[in-house]
Amino acid sequence: MAEKRDYYEILGVQRDASKDDIKKAYRQLALKHHPDMNKDKKKEAEEKFKELSEAYEVLADDEKRKRYDQFGHEGVQSTFRSGGFDWSDFTHYGDISDIFGNFEGFGGSIFEQFFGGGARRAGPQGGRSLRYDIEVRLEEAAAGAEKEIRVPHSVACKTCGGAGAKQGDIKSCPTCKGAGQVQRGQKRGYASFVTISPCPTCRGAGRQITKPCADCKGAGSVQTTSTLQVSIPKGAEEGMRLRIRGAGEAGPNGGPSGDLYIVIHIEDHPVFDRDGRDLWVEAPVTFTQAALGAEVDVPTLDGTARVTVPPGTQTGTVLRLKGKGMPDLRGYGNGDQFVKVAIVTPTKLTAEQKSILKRLDESLGDYGKGTKRKSVFSRFGRVGR
Repeated sequence: MAEKRDYYEILGVQRDASKDDIKKAYRQLALKHHPDMNKDKKKEAEEKFKELSEAYEVLADDEKRKRYDQFGHEGVQSTFRSGGFDWSDFTHYGDISDIFGNFEGFGGSIFEQFFGGGARRAGPQGGRSLRYDIEVRLEEAAAGAEKEIRVPHSVACKTCGGAGAKQGDIKSCPTCKGAGQVQRGQKRGYASFVTISPCPTCRGAGRQITKPCADCKGAGSVQTTSTLQVSIPKGAEEGMRLRIRGAGEAGPNGGPSGDLYIVIHIEDHPVFDRDGRDLWVEAPVTFTQAALGAEVDVPTLDGTARVTVPPGTQTGTVLRLKGKGMPDLRGYGNGDQFVKVAIVTPTKLTAEQKSILKRLDESLGDYGKGTKRKSVFSRFGRVGR
């Protein structure tokens, strides 16, 4: 399969382009590459037009654009059908409906050719997707966990099967003839434009219910709260999204339910800081341990580990515990745990301890072969002369 092109490149805009700039670029390119305007290369134009529309569907939506900027194409594929972007995934047809009417000399409106009337057909439609944010502890993200959540959402009414009416008590809307939308024609010079808007009589439903269902009152759906089990994978990261198909809102007119997206948030840990697969922890040691060397115990996610502090260790020194970090989401082992040494200075000393430290300081007056120890400020010269 050929590698997908960058959406920003397809629309010819910068990555920091505003929504208005993105919309302007798409409108211009959509008009240029409409197949009716490229009849000699209609097949290529159809593919180009679809590619433009896929890019616009993502970049015109704040949430999809954010996921694309962070994760690339993989971050938005779950919002399309299993086979990739399809015209039924396009939700921004209103942004270009005014530039594609029934042009004289061209073959019909854009909606009939590419959306197949689906953007304005009053048949079963997919339900809205829902988002549920869940917090997990770092230990749960490392080991994996099972979480139980309760999600309020709508489901198709069992009594009427989502139709919203008693059996046979539905008729086609007399205003839009079941289309759900009405068209208003307008001529400008040699061109004819068609404005498409929701039907004012049926509000886009394309039908009228003569006797509403007693249980759902004609809505076709009822509210409920579902209890779901969510599996948190090992190595889960902040902002990771899990998808549960069909757990969203009920689809209008008996259509399929939308999906539920679980967004994972990792709670701050009192001991560890996380950097991807790696963990960081600070290990306090005494001056004598740092000077003479020692073995100290440090916390890990699965208990404790003994770390060797070499003689002469300076504060800020970083030691590594290989394989003690977070597991890789794809199963490629674990990251590492890094231990940052922090030398603890005592705040309360006895007279004897102070005497010992003074004698130690005096004994450290000379380094190596008689070279006098210099002050840290000596390289700045004499100050305040």
